[in-house]
Amino acid sequence: MFRPMRRIKQLLSQEDTVQIFERGTSGTLAILGDDGYPYALPLSYVYSQGKIFFHSAKTGHKIDAIRANDKASFCVIDKDHIVPEEYTSYFRSAIAFGRIKIMEDEQEKRAALDILAQRYTPGREEQRQRTMDKELPALCMLELDIEHMTGKEAIELVKGRT
Repeated sequence: MFRPMRRIKQLLSQEDTVQIFERGTSGTLAILGDDGYPYALPLSYVYSQGKIFFHSAKTGHKIDAIRANDKASFCVIDKDHIVPEEYTSYFRSAIAFGRIKIMEDEQEKRAALDILAQRYTPGREEQRQRTMDKELPALCMLELDIEHMTGKEAIELVKGRT
C-alpha cells in the first residue's frame, strides 16, 4: 500500500523515526484541498502513542478538506544543515501517513488538548487548566491516526554512524 523508500540505506529505524516526531514542535500537514489541489500547511503538534494531535479553528479550508477526504501526511524536519562546499544539506526528517479525524468526544478532545498544552507549557498546570476551560468550546481537535511512517537522513549522516 505504501511505497518502500528508494534510498534504503538512508532509512531510519522505527525508533529513530518516532524520536523525530517526539522532538519536533512543528511540521507540515498535507491534505487534499479545494478542486483537487494539494493543501499543505505548517502546524504545531504533539505526538503521543502512535497518533499526532493538532488544534484548529472549527471552520476553514483545513476543516472542509478533512471532512471531504480523511487521508493525510505530516512531515517534520529534524535537521537541515546546509553544506555549501559539498552542494548539499545534511538533513533528517520523518513523514507519517494516515487518516485524520475531527475529534467529537468532549473527554477525548480535552485529553488531547491537555497533551498538546503540556508540550508547549510544561509545569503550569493551574493556568493551563483555566485556559483550556476557556478555549476548549471554540477549538477543534484533530487526530492523525498513523498507518505508516518513515524517517530518512542524509547519506553523510549515515556514514558518520558507521
